[in-house]
Parts: sequence; structure tokens; C-alpha cells
Amino acid sequence: MTELAFTKMHGLGNDFVVIDARAGKPGAGIAIGDAVAAAIADRHTGIGCDQLIVVEDAPGADAFMRIRNADGGEVDACGNATRCVGAVLLGESGADTVRIRTGADLLTVTRADGGLVTVDMGVPRLGWDDVPLAMAADTLHLDLERGPLADPAAASMGNPHATFFIDDADAVPISVLGPELEVDPMFPERANIGIAQMLAPDRMRLRVWERGAGLTPACGTGACAAVVNASRRGLANRRMVVEMDGGELLIDWREDTGHVFMTGPAETSFAGVIAPDLLAGLPS
Repeated sequence: MTELAFTKMHGLGNDFVVIDARAGKPGAGIAIGDAVAAAIADRHTGIGCDQLIVVEDAPGADAFMRIRNADGGEVDACGNATRCVGAVLLGESGADTVRIRTGADLLTVTRADGGLVTVDMGVPRLGWDDVPLAMAADTLHLDLERGPLADPAAASMGNPHATFFIDDADAVPISVLGPELEVDPMFPERANIGIAQMLAPDRMRLRVWERGAGLTPACGTGACAAVVNASRRGLANRRMVVEMDGGELLIDWREDTGHVFMTGPAETSFAGVIAPDLLAGLPS
């Protein structure tokens, strides 16, 4: 593997190594497998990131976004990464709207006020087999409990989420309970675990243990799922500010279309090249 150009980006501290593999770009046609993705994501010996993003050409869209978690496994959705890639495409094209295809959906990204970016995350999937769960169950009230956490609601935003509602999100040992809940047999594809604290009908505090990445400063799809689940429970409005360790997202679950819109920042940290010796001897 030759030297590979990348850009380091983040959305509220949820950070990504972005490789542009579109035709005519430095990484054109590159294929990256689990081991190489994990090597790049390693914060001690690699570049370091929560997710590795490879931007590819996509018929009928401005780009396809391939997503690999820090453990190397490929997943279908990442809200914060969609904002980051969307910001790059918006800057390139000068357009006000671009479309990004992911493994889960075709998403529309638009410019928002104050240099922010809005993503139409589509319609949340609420059936037990859509999340998915291992067996038929009421996704509004799951029979699942660990320590102080119980009775979560589940939803899919292109990836599986379980949201627990609790009085003090910061008091929960999420780094202990998150890994256990992520792999509970109830979730055949594992799950992202959200710990939500309602602060007001239009504001929540949220922490998310992301499958394959661990506790991150922010999770875009997790924020979307938490607002959907809170609204379904009658705990909150459909339009909310979600406070996470890395900052705030505005989530709007529209009544007219049923789509969830996520608005927040997308930042570039630096650009560089991945040296060949970093990946030497690793299978792709």
C-alpha cells in the first residue's frame, strides 16, 4: 500500500479519519478491510479515530460513505460523520444541498445558519425486526435491565439504538454497563446504548456507548434515536436540543414527513498522509 492521504474531522469531538477514494482523488479505488481500519483508528500507533470513513463514487448521489468503527467492523450509519462528509461536499460544489448514500439510506445534507450543517436522517425504524431485536417485542418498553438501568426504548436510525431514561445520566457507570448491554443477546447486531436525562421538554442530556467504538463525546444517530424515543414515551417535544459531552445538536422529528433532521457543526482538525510502514504486513 502506498502513502494514503487523509483528513481528520470531527463532529462535537466524535472524530473521523476521512479518506477520499473517489475517481481522480489520491485514494481512488482504495479498498480497506477490518485490520487496516483498526490499525488506522488506533490512538497509540495509528492516526486515531472513532470511525474511519472512506468516500466513494455513487451513482445517483454525490458520494457513498463507507463507515468502519474503531474495531474495524463496517456499519451502515453515522450521523456526525455524515455532517462532516457533507460539509466537504458542500464546500467542493458550492451547492446548498448534496446527497450522500450510506449502507442504510440516501441522506440529504444542507447548509444551516451559523456555518452549521443539517442532515435529513430519514424516518426512524421502530419495528422489532427493524432495530433489529432477537425476538418480537414492544420497542417502546424492552425487558432489559443492568444495575440502575431498566426499561429502555429501541429504534433504528440505520443502526440499532437502545435508550435508557434516568434521573442523572452522569451517575451511570456507562463504561462498565455499556459493553455488557452492547452485546446483550436481545441485539443480534449489537446495539448503541444511550443514557438520557430529561432536562426540559425541549432539552436532554445524553451519553452514548457506541458499538465498536466505546464511549464517544457525541453520537448523531444516538441523539436522533433518543429524541424519537423520548417523544414516543411522551417525555419530550419532537424538537429538542441534545447536550452531549462534546456539545449540542438540534434534533427535529418532523410531524409532517416523519423524518428526523439533525443540525450541528462539522470541523476539520488537520490533513496528512498515512505512511506505508504503518500498514506494513497487515492484511487489507
